[in-house]
Amino acid sequence: MCVAVGSFAGAADRLALTPAAVSLRIRSLEAELGQPLFTRVGRRVVPTPAAVALAGSVRKALSDINNALDRFQARTTPLRVTVPPTFASRWLAPRLPGYRDAGGAAIELDISSDERDPTAFDIAIRTGRGGWDRLDECPLMPVDVTPMIAPSLLGSRIIATPEDLADFDLLPHPDWAKWFTRAERPMPSGLRFTPVDYSIFELTANAAVRGLGVALLSPTLFQPLLDEGLLVAPLATVLKGPDWYFALIHEGDQRRVVHGFCEWLREEVQRSPC
Repeated sequence: MCVAVGSFAGAADRLALTPAAVSLRIRSLEAELGQPLFTRVGRRVVPTPAAVALAGSVRKALSDINNALDRFQARTTPLRVTVPPTFASRWLAPRLPGYRDAGGAAIELDISSDERDPTAFDIAIRTGRGGWDRLDECPLMPVDVTPMIAPSLLGSRIIATPEDLADFDLLPHPDWAKWFTRAERPMPSGLRFTPVDYSIFELTANAAVRGLGVALLSPTLFQPLLDEGLLVAPLATVLKGPDWYFALIHEGDQRRVVHGFCEWLREEVQRSPC
């Protein structure tokens, strides 16, 4: 600290100590080591070459200890990641084989909907607009949706405008009204919705592939279904947000393996096509 600021008084200010306390600690340390650590050059204090070498060795030793502790914790306790089922299967699981943590952390995915202990995680991927209590938030990407339909259901018909969706049964989704607003069209009063409201978007996608209705699905998560021709997205309008996917960690959790996984998630989002 004294090296960085060039004086005992400056170091004392940063450490919230008195200059006398810092000077006393330096004198005590020099007495224990049997040689001076600093020399005065004008109004500045300059570390001796031996002190610089000692500081580098100590810094490396402390870093090695921290790395060893991180590796030990990573190998003995799996990193528990709770994540919505569709995000897990469609986005996260295909990318996990590419995750490499220097500490060798094992990943334990939890896609259950059991809310008996919603805080039992190291990292939680959730959708929302932020503001979770006692959690640090890492925004990943906006939730996006656009209408998708099976070619077998579309047949020879054409969906050129949002109003054309009134000719088909729609699979329920809470954001249909928001999507029509994004498309700058009023939501037609005669829309027909299927009676089954699937609680998981993966099930909604399966129903759409079977031709049971038009689904409002994420082009980010379900791009493979479009690439394989199982579904088509006839309209260009994509609703993005206002909800986002967030990676959440407990406030104050400073473990490198936790922050490293969040950083890896951000890097994967940046590599993903928009």
